[in-house]
Amino acid sequence: MLDLLGEYQSTLDAKSRVLLPAALKKQLGGEAVKGFVLNRDPASACLVLYPLSEWQRTSAEVRKLNRFDPESVEFQRRFLNGATPLELDPNGRLLLPKHLMQYAQLSRTILFTGMGDRIEVWNEDLYKQALDGKVALKVLAAKVMAPSKTNGQ
Repeated sequence: MLDLLGEYQSTLDAKSRVLLPAALKKQLGGEAVKGFVLNRDPASACLVLYPLSEWQRTSAEVRKLNRFDPESVEFQRRFLNGATPLELDPNGRLLLPKHLMQYAQLSRTILFTGMGDRIEVWNEDLYKQALDGKVALKVLAAKVMAPSKTNGQ
């Protein structure tokens, strides 16, 4: 089971290639050679780089949705639409598709953030805005980490 951690800067070159940070590559171990799937994050203005095994788990959950329910179909369509398989080149770089780069407004400086089983890929400025805005961490932590009342606590 993966436990990807940390924030790492990298630089996009003129050919839309970016070096996967060595610290993340080390954390991925053998998963890095199996490949990845890059997709839009439905909750944020970033991309998500899924190691292939994690993408297979995620897409299996999406495929379980009711294909006769219009909202489920619309989610499947929007979620799966941009998903793009990627492999590291011999120099440890990923070639990012232009349409996904546009979605996340990626420019020269890119930030990779380990999110346990996946990696977020951010425009550095948008990442800072996301962390600075909305809700303070202590408020959010109290809300989402509170024991559930349905657990008898």
